[in-house]
Amino acid sequence: MGKKLRVSVVAGRLALVAGLGVLLAGPGAGAQNADSAVARGRAEHLRRGINLSEWFAQVFDPKGYTKEHFESWTTAEDIALIKGMGFDHVRLSVNPQPLWQSNHADDLNAEYLGYLDAAVKMILAQDLAVILDIHPDGEFKANLAKDEFVEQFADFWRAFARHYASLPPERVFFEILNEPEIRDRYRWAGIQAHVAVAIREGAPGHTIIVEGARWADDDDLVFMEPLRDGNVIYNFHFYEPHLFTHQGATWGENYWHELKEVPYPSSPENVQAAAARVGDAVHRLEIVRYGAGHWNAARIDADIAQVEAWAKRWNVPVTCNEFGVYRKAAKPEERAAWLSDVRRTLEKRGMGWTMWDYSGGFGVVVKENGQPTVDATTVKALGLNMPVRAH
Repeated sequence: MGKKLRVSVVAGRLALVAGLGVLLAGPGAGAQNADSAVARGRAEHLRRGINLSEWFAQVFDPKGYTKEHFESWTTAEDIALIKGMGFDHVRLSVNPQPLWQSNHADDLNAEYLGYLDAAVKMILAQDLAVILDIHPDGEFKANLAKDEFVEQFADFWRAFARHYASLPPERVFFEILNEPEIRDRYRWAGIQAHVAVAIREGAPGHTIIVEGARWADDDDLVFMEPLRDGNVIYNFHFYEPHLFTHQGATWGENYWHELKEVPYPSSPENVQAAAARVGDAVHRLEIVRYGAGHWNAARIDADIAQVEAWAKRWNVPVTCNEFGVYRKAAKPEERAAWLSDVRRTLEKRGMGWTMWDYSGGFGVVVKENGQPTVDATTVKALGLNMPVRAH
């Protein structure tokens, strides 16, 4: 490589690093503080929430995203029930793929968008805030390894934000991407900053929700430095420890599916029966370690306290918009204890929360033939009230 070419390459790399620094570093302190105050004020509308899953994302119906599904999966009755339980917001998962047209991602599918518009209108009519959470599958997220796809994602978001820019900014929030799966934290930081600029071009006044790389865990959030944009709420998901919250699950770690009645709180003594049911020695050791870790309210608080310290350091608002326990194999009273401990810790640390989920496998309600039955134990764990109309 010639000397001039080497100099050019080095200069280009330095320019890229400098550009990323501009995206991530704060602007003038006065402007950022003012925008941060706006975000902090709007975060007060996101204190107690529920995730609306399997409606506009994660649709397992073989027919897919159909008019029948959109109009029946979650209804006006469900939204009224959510309001009646005392939630103040919902997080609406939106799969971008039915909206997406390759190489012109800013040309949104009008039919799908119409159904989504109706859902948002129904939510706002109950005086609930709504997070529009872009929630694609893993294959879509893997494509963010390609720069060209990142540009298309920014085009999509610019158009999507512009479409909803006329809705009240104190009640409609834009979440860039659910649980990024990019392991390179620096690459995700650059992508997220770039997409935030595109959103701001489409909706200058709305608040953006961002999160760390690698499934939005708390350790990836505290790795981050704030974006240049001050009108941002920072977010993380909390499912620790997964072998309790995901026992019985048929996704994620393979051995989770054989876990049953893993206890919470944990101790070396009370995990023995659950460990004995696991055939593989390595996974059995994981349960033994879980017991030795004494997972309880204090242990949860120790983790979430680190997020609070990060938020105070940067003077930014933080929420936790996913936490929950899969219902299949956990004992109901222990599931409720974990939910209560996480919820109380988040509230003590000044963070709003959004439980996963409304009527899915982690749900606050159970549906049979489309009719919801509220789980009183879960409602109590969340510090909410049974609605008058509950079955």
